[in-house]
Amino acid sequence: MSSSALSAPLPRQGLVLADLVPGTLTRDAALVVGGAALTGLAAQIAIPVAGSPVPVTMQTFAALTVGAALGWQRAALAMVLYMGAGMAGMPWFAQGTSGGLALPSFGYIIGFLLAATMIGALARRGADRSPWQTAGAMLLGNAVIYAVGVPYLAVALGVSLPEALALGLTPYLLGDALKIALAAGLLPLTWKLMDRLHRGA
Repeated sequence: MSSSALSAPLPRQGLVLADLVPGTLTRDAALVVGGAALTGLAAQIAIPVAGSPVPVTMQTFAALTVGAALGWQRAALAMVLYMGAGMAGMPWFAQGTSGGLALPSFGYIIGFLLAATMIGALARRGADRSPWQTAGAMLLGNAVIYAVGVPYLAVALGVSLPEALALGLTPYLLGDALKIALAAGLLPLTWKLMDRLHRGA
């Protein structure tokens, strides 16, 4: 490879951060397991919300960041592993719980799978390279999670959709804004650091 190729910036599209890690199948398997584990650990950082079965957690941030970092295929597998292990009894849903469709908050977990997959696809198009693009992608990801989680919560609790919105969306908007701001700073900064390392190679 020529010195000019080494000094060129990383491509704006086609790559996600995980692609910069050396390795193939073993790397991918480790990243999938790591993405699931990170989401499970983040779920334990939980603050109960009075009157709601859905606590404030770092789970959403983890799932969306895993999506951006791993790309849609690895992220989807990571979220399937997270969901499947939790349904099988692994206590790594929010607040150390496990279970399946009977959980009122299970719709959010389904939303994590859909949102992480979508964010992974957007990241391959370069949506995690600038703060504003990252914020926009994360906002879409949150919208997907709520689009599944809130109606699921309404059905599970037997409440109206407005009541479910009050229980499962409104209390979390400020926290989501802070998580989006964190991701909008963290992901582009990581790309800048990787770009500098690449140029210095």
